Amino acid sequence: MHDIGAHSIFLGQVRADEKEGRKVRAIDYTCYREMADLVFHEIREETFAKFHLTCMHIYHSLGYVKSGEISLFVFTSSKHRRMAIDACSYVVEEIKSKAPVWGKEIFEDESHEWKVNSRE
Repeated sequence: MHDIGAHSIFLGQVRADEKEGRKVRAIDYTCYREMADLVFHEIREETFAKFHLTCMHIYHSLGYVKSGEISLFVFTSSKHRRMAIDACSYVVEEIKSKAPVWGKEIFEDESHEWKVNSRE
């Protein structure tokens, strides 16, 4: 397309965080599929209306994702860079706050705990 002036990409990667002396080896992602599909569609529609994007893609991993691997991919395109960047950031925040996707952190000692999303 010749009317696109900017692309913005967000790659969310599983960190090898350390909690109480235990290191995260992976996150096991699960979701309520039907509701997740609906929420992702709503986020997509809201984002297109708000930012007048040319293109957008969202991919969220499910299942076991090792530390260092990508778990979330968001790609936005628009005529201008600020719109593409702002839209990309908006989508990530909306996913984190609304999508019924849960991550169980798996530690090196095989223990686990459910991950709580932060706004950082």
